[in-house]
Amino acid sequence: MSRPIKLPVKPRLKVWFELDGEYAFGFGLCEILRVIRETGSIKAAAAQIRKSYRHVWGRLKEAETILGRPLVQSRVGGRQDHRSELTAEAEQMLDGFLSLRTTMQSVLEAEFQKCFGEHQSVTE
Repeated sequence: MSRPIKLPVKPRLKVWFELDGEYAFGFGLCEILRVIRETGSIKAAAAQIRKSYRHVWGRLKEAETILGRPLVQSRVGGRQDHRSELTAEAEQMLDGFLSLRTTMQSVLEAEFQKCFGEHQSVTE
């Protein structure tokens, strides 16, 4: 006879954008852009998310190539450390992605509750 095992089961969701079947934008790039917006610096963003500058720079350039547009504008000698800012397109993608992800997570949680309610168990 099988017995139910109670688990704190939670639904999870992964969202990304593709262009012509190629990965273009997801949560990792979203975090990079969010922190660049916050710090005004690619270098500071890399440090904050604990990635190398080379990794962050490469990820930005890869996405810009796939999307066919710049995401970050950098200036030499910008005021203090604020030398980089998001383009209008990057701002729109970042805000839209975060909004879509939040909405999708809310819908997922509501549907999960409807389907499973309090009976979140697995039979052994």
